[in-house]
Amino acid sequence: MQWKPHATVAAIIEENGKFLLVEETTDRGNRFNQPAGHLEDGESLLEAVIRETLEETAYTFEPTSLLGVYHWKHEHNDTTYLRFAYIGRVSQHQPELGLDDGIIRTVWMTADEIRSNAMLMRSPQVITCIEDYLSGKHFPLSVITHL
Repeated sequence: MQWKPHATVAAIIEENGKFLLVEETTDRGNRFNQPAGHLEDGESLLEAVIRETLEETAYTFEPTSLLGVYHWKHEHNDTTYLRFAYIGRVSQHQPELGLDDGIIRTVWMTADEIRSNAMLMRSPQVITCIEDYLSGKHFPLSVITHL
């Protein structure tokens, strides 16, 4: 059996000093995360982050730049993740769509609220992405090529 990391995407969305997160059920209780999920067969990373954001928040996501690529090994299940985090904005909230299974609600939090609730974040990637965003880190969407 060949080892492979899990490819995931995440949306970093900030409006008026607050970040859009989802509260979701996990095997360790309820946790907060950016709208995020796994890349599916046949889709590009951009298609995945747009789809996952819509499924988890009922908002349309427009990526504007790549924040970064994050390599993290989960300490509880030894799964390795490669997270492609995209910065963007949301529009067209469609509450009639409902939210993905396991998503309890969406919530807007300031960076300080996220930091003060660090133990309730799904992974250290949540805060790392917020800090990278606040430091001004970003790359053009063209750094990722889908063939």
